[in-house]
Amino acid sequence: MPAISLGLDTFGDVTLGPDGRPKPMDQVLRDVVEEAVLADSVGIDFIGLGEHHRDDFAISAPEIVLAAIAGRTSRIRLGTAVTVLSTDDPVRVFQRFSTLNALSNGRAEVIVGRGSFTESYGLFGFDLQDYDTLFEERLDLFARLVREEKVTWEGQTRAPLRDQTVYPRLGPEGLTTWVGVGGSPESVVRVVRHDLQLMLAIIGGDPLRFRAYVDLYHRACQQIGRTPKPIGVHSPGFVGETDEAAREALWPHYSTMFGRLGRERGWPPVTKERFLAEVEQGALYVGSPETVARKIVRTVRGLGIQRFDLKYANGGMPHDQLMSCLRLYGEKVIPQVREMLSLDAAA
Repeated sequence: MPAISLGLDTFGDVTLGPDGRPKPMDQVLRDVVEEAVLADSVGIDFIGLGEHHRDDFAISAPEIVLAAIAGRTSRIRLGTAVTVLSTDDPVRVFQRFSTLNALSNGRAEVIVGRGSFTESYGLFGFDLQDYDTLFEERLDLFARLVREEKVTWEGQTRAPLRDQTVYPRLGPEGLTTWVGVGGSPESVVRVVRHDLQLMLAIIGGDPLRFRAYVDLYHRACQQIGRTPKPIGVHSPGFVGETDEAAREALWPHYSTMFGRLGRERGWPPVTKERFLAEVEQGALYVGSPETVARKIVRTVRGLGIQRFDLKYANGGMPHDQLMSCLRLYGEKVIPQVREMLSLDAAA
């Protein structure tokens, strides 16, 4: 099995301060930088920052935060989780990431997607009725910008390009580009068609149910004549000293966050029983280092993936608890995952 890359994701969730009140967003952003610096020091491979435009997440311009992180780190790879490409200009996205790639000595990645929230559509003057067209066209243009020095492109959602070079150019290593997919066959095939990398967002249910999408990806590669690329998974979780400590630390923040989302989207009420069921059998990677490592290994083995990103910030959990989680993930979870997978390779 190819070597596994183990990363982190955060949306810059607005955390609670010592007084129990939400921190100002400027402090949350500075805290995210400190979290990334710690992640770099304990051997975590990647950190992804999600783009959102709402009052419970502080990160709306992830590339700026990533540039600050780049200046204080040396090895960790830097990306988004996700960049909402449907409501952005692919040319400007390319320029921001080619700049970040230069400043970080080739450590930039991008995960593009539609996003799971729709606030950016009204904010930037787009119509949700154009949801599919916007993403399809802008992904097509972005894929060309990443690969071609001179781009000719025409569509319905932005001005055409005629033999256009966009600067700064990427170095010879290019730009690793993933597409975040929530679980539709059409989205998987689109990733193959554009010859990009598949990132599966698994936020509920048994992760191994996504094996069908992995198999579809490989069949589509064979049919279209593409060489398969690494596949990744993004899932929420939290690492504590013990299973009980991790569950009890996360539950109040998880229930508040998903309670709000449930009211917005008409989901069933969040209960402790459903939370624990997701921890034990679903896509919540919560527990001691040993428990989280075993669950990651099960996912890696069952899906045949090459990358796993833990979304470590889930609601208002205080910054010091997040820092503890990151330290345990880097110092204890990652070595155990690598050891178990190395035994697989040696068998």
